This record gives sequence, structure tokens and C-alpha cells, in this order.
Amino acid sequence: MSQPPKATESIYLPRSSAHPALLALGLAALFVGLFAWWPYSVIGGFIALLSLIGWLRTNRREIARMPRRQHTDTAPIPLAATRPQSSERGA
Repeated sequence: MSQPPKATESIYLPRSSAHPALLALGLAALFVGLFAWWPYSVIGGFIALLSLIGWLRTNRREIARMPRRQHTDTAPIPLAATRPQSSERGA
């Protein structure tokens, strides 16, 4: 049996993070505090702000660990669209 060809491209997946859930929790607390008690809004805004900053920093680190160039063995897709050939020439 022949072996499959060796992979030429890499796929990078981000690591799991609690930042999106904390951002949602903070925003929910912020909106609840608008109708209930104002300290909930302050705490929710603080949680939302800290989780957003943490999420952006994590995203920056994830992007920095990706390779800048990948060498591929496949043919590139042409960027320019070709005109369709008509069956009637000169018309």
C-alpha cells in the first residue's frame, strides 16, 4: 500500500479561550445594571473591558505565531477572471 503524500500546508487553530464568555457575561451584567442597580453596570463594564483587552492580546499572540509564508505544491488560483469564449467569432 502506498503512503499518502506529505502535507505541504499547515492549518493553525487558535487555542481555546474564556474571553468570549466573559465578555458576554460582562455585557449582560452591564445591561441588567441599567434597569436594576447601577453597581451591576459598573462591574459588568469592568469585566467586559478586561475580557475584551485580554481577547485582543491573545489574538495578537496567535497571529504572531503563524508563519509569514507557506510554500505550497498546488497551483495558484488565477486572480483575473477570463472572458467566456463565444461560439460566434466576430459577431
